Amino acid sequence: MSGPSPDAGTALDPVPGPATAGPGTGLRTRAQRAEDGRARILDAAVGCLVAEGYAGASTLAIQAAAGVSRGRLLHHFPSRDLLLVAAAQHLAAQRVRDTEDRVLALVGSEVRGGDRVDRVVEALWASFHEQHFWAALELWTAARTNPEIAAALLPEERRLGRVIRASLARMLGEPYSSHPRFRQVRDLLLTSMRGAALTYAFDSRDAASDSMVAQWQDLVRTLLSD
Repeated sequence: MSGPSPDAGTALDPVPGPATAGPGTGLRTRAQRAEDGRARILDAAVGCLVAEGYAGASTLAIQAAAGVSRGRLLHHFPSRDLLLVAAAQHLAAQRVRDTEDRVLALVGSEVRGGDRVDRVVEALWASFHEQHFWAALELWTAARTNPEIAAALLPEERRLGRVIRASLARMLGEPYSSHPRFRQVRDLLLTSMRGAALTYAFDSRDAASDSMVAQWQDLVRTLLSD
């Protein structure tokens, strides 16, 4: 929203005193409070999804966990399903950025070849054991029989998929990201990890020592090496 032009004032305009806030300060403060409230709602929704599942993540439970009024929650998210989809995508996008930052900080530009592949594969696999994956899984399962969830989830999952694929290309870097087989290897890696991670829902164990990690590392090195 643009402010008034410099010559819009008149003699009737009040003259700000020393304690008067600058132009837009109140608007910025209100906007920040609104954004903070929205973030609390999203974080609470993710927590409820992970702890209670889709069935237990009611708007009342989320409202209580977020510490906001009913009106405030509905102002940001008019339906429960839109709220839950937004919450899962909000956390997932942040986790993608965090994973990429962590990997790039770890490997830098000087780590190349098999060592870089190994570290990227390990970080990517670890991301399938964070809250965002289990929150998303609750929504994927609900979407099978809930057309409204499916309709809200589909465009967001496609958008997130693009972010994840681009992030993986940056993490692996050249020459892997420009290899003719990169897209096939990338998609195979992501779908294989997603499927393997599902077994941890009923068989909790140390993900870092999973025998599949070495196989994924070998697969990437082999298929993208020539």
